[in-house]
Amino acid sequence: MKIVTANRLSDGRVIYAGVDNQPVDRIDQASVLDDPAAEIVLAEVAGRPEVFVNPYLVEVQDRTPSGRDRLKERIRSAGPTVGHSVDLDVNGGVA
Repeated sequence: MKIVTANRLSDGRVIYAGVDNQPVDRIDQASVLDDPAAEIVLAEVAGRPEVFVNPYLVEVQDRTPSGRDRLKERIRSAGPTVGHSVDLDVNGGVA
């Protein structure tokens, strides 16, 4: 089973193709697809570069990334590994 993931054009955040191929923010909201359906959804979202940047397929098992890229995708699905610069004030404190 597979999901489609990408980055959102407007802010660079990780997104997934959810119901009706709409962008969703969390991996647990992503549509889990068999191989033929995953290829169709990938092609559809690739045609929407104003939302989905560089979409690709990820193998999942129970909505958890599996396969050779599982560590990378687990990190991506958890969000940034450092603080958000927009959340910091000019002195480095949380705004």
